[in-house]
Amino acid sequence: MRRHLTRSKTALIVITLTLALCQPVSAQQREPITGDRGSDMVVDLVLVRPLGIVATVLGTAGFIVALPFTVPSGSVEDTAREWIGAPLEYTFNRPLGNFDTCGADRHPCGSR
Repeated sequence: MRRHLTRSKTALIVITLTLALCQPVSAQQREPITGDRGSDMVVDLVLVRPLGIVATVLGTAGFIVALPFTVPSGSVEDTAREWIGAPLEYTFNRPLGNFDTCGADRHPCGSR
């Protein structure tokens, strides 16, 4: 029982930290994060995109767990947009190395 409780706490902490760190961020300036556009692309491909995939999977799992609470309150659409849609868009719908804008119209990530 104790081991199961420890695993549950660890999993909850990992999920919380992952979701907190993978939220789309809107920067004020359009300068490269690392100081070099090519380096930004590498950081995006190796670090940010995989974390975005993890955030999308965890957000989907959290969304499913939260359904019994969101259906009665009528917040299913908002929860899906924030927990699944925003990380999905940030991961798959922005140019490589660009951390600010998404889509062909280059709207701020997470604003739709």
